[in-house]
Amino acid sequence: MSETTATTSAPLDEVMLAMDVVDTLRHRQDLATRELAGATRESQLIDKLREIYRQQGIDVPDHILKEGVSALAESRFVYTPPPSGFGTTMARLYVGRSRWLPKAIGAVAVLLLLLGGYFLGYQPYQAHQREVAHLELTQELPARLEELYQTIFNETKVQQAEVEAEDLLKRGKAYAAEGNRAQAEEMANRLTALRDQLRQEYTLRVVNRPDTLSVFWRFPENNSAATNYYIVVEAVDPNGNLLSFPIRNEENGETETVNIWGLRVPESVYRSVAADKTDNGIIERDTVGLKSDGFMDIEYTVPVLGGTVTQW
Repeated sequence: MSETTATTSAPLDEVMLAMDVVDTLRHRQDLATRELAGATRESQLIDKLREIYRQQGIDVPDHILKEGVSALAESRFVYTPPPSGFGTTMARLYVGRSRWLPKAIGAVAVLLLLLGGYFLGYQPYQAHQREVAHLELTQELPARLEELYQTIFNETKVQQAEVEAEDLLKRGKAYAAEGNRAQAEEMANRLTALRDQLRQEYTLRVVNRPDTLSVFWRFPENNSAATNYYIVVEAVDPNGNLLSFPIRNEENGETETVNIWGLRVPESVYRSVAADKTDNGIIERDTVGLKSDGFMDIEYTVPVLGGTVTQW
């Protein structure tokens, strides 16, 4: 039997011993390199290995020592990494699947959840919102404009309101047809304000309280030779509630929402109101005008000049 055949059929314990010899040589690489590179005979290296094992209390046969030296020279029992390539990469991914597979499954699950939310939730919601907006702009908003106009038409007692309401209706429908929602809503808001204005009922009266001026006068800034006369007024509804209105101050051009303001009147009205209050501290004839249901404007009971102020 040849030595090669004997080695191939060697028992497992001898193979393990040969592997240990190679391992010892790798850990004593300085010894192996020096001995082999120095052209020392194989028997001398085997003698040194025999001595190393004897010091450890291990009796290793010479043929095992020879096998170990030959295995080291032939790089047996040494792992050589496979060359890089697609197959190697896929094999490494497969071997390491316990590390990356759970994360990959989690990432895929999150991606599927996001895609599902987008296609099954967000997109249908957006489509529904667009449909609702389209229906509101093409049907609901024009219907609301028409309803407001009909209410004004039925309740107004002056042609001016009907004419103004018709103009707002036409403009609102035109904006809706163009897809201009903001302007169409603005026309609806103006129709609503006109309707509310028609429905208002109140009495405009001179403020008749001891702690508040009832009349005052001013020199206009642009004409110091003239004098502007004012009476201080407030609006009271049938239930006795004070109402607030946006009032333009003619002195500075600013508009404020107030419940008491100065109304410019002729000097004769100013003096009449002042005398009425001076008489006994109470203004008996304090009504200045009436705003009735169905009308847009106040019906004044005294002459007025139209100017107003919010500060004095």
